[in-house]
Amino acid sequence: MNPVLSVSRLEKRFGAVVAADALTLDIPAGQKISLIGANGAGKTTFVNMVTGYLKPDSGTILLDGMDIGRRSPRSVARLGISRSFQIPQLFVELTAAENLTVAISGIGTRMSLRAPAEAQGRRDKAVELLQRFGLADLADRPISELAGGVRKLIDIAMALVRRPKLLLLDEPTSGVSAEEKFTTMDRVIHAVAPDAATIVFVEHDMEIVSRYADRVVAFYQGRILADGLPADVLNNLEVRRYVTGGVR
Repeated sequence: MNPVLSVSRLEKRFGAVVAADALTLDIPAGQKISLIGANGAGKTTFVNMVTGYLKPDSGTILLDGMDIGRRSPRSVARLGISRSFQIPQLFVELTAAENLTVAISGIGTRMSLRAPAEAQGRRDKAVELLQRFGLADLADRPISELAGGVRKLIDIAMALVRRPKLLLLDEPTSGVSAEEKFTTMDRVIHAVAPDAATIVFVEHDMEIVSRYADRVVAFYQGRILADGLPADVLNNLEVRRYVTGGVR
């Protein structure tokens, strides 16, 4: 079976800084893959290139065999790749349900909420998505009143609107308390399950990585340092030295 995403010899430089150094990676359908690495290792650059926010200097990005390396973020999203952000991208003056309704409508203005023929259907879909995350009771609360962890979940819910083939999550548990991090990630995995989306998540918390990833890809200075099962990668001496800090 062909991979959902296939990246070959991807290169990206910002002046003298090498952000992606001949990155080559295949992602099969259904996997939960965690990208780890220190700040500046190249993880977010990789995600930004896959989602169209950055264009690679060279190399190829294939989604189901189609080259998407030069497409816009909107085009990439239509083809089946969605993402959430480290800092949730929400309309803070709108409610949780209204944010999702805007995403469902595909029109980023409040006017989309007033179309009478489709408004109820969009509202119903928004509430169903919130229900998946256990947030239906917050549907009519403004984003400005909601905690950071809840905003994270709503941002991820918005990424599910298109039922993506590939879902990329940028630090889904950052800003979430230690007591809530597993509950938050459980909700994410449960919510994504009905669509069987392939998940790639950037994460700095190795407890989250160990518990939820099927596979771990460690980045260092724009290249892949290790790629494999979580236990193997997290015990790799170079990963411990340059990523997790386990070797002095």
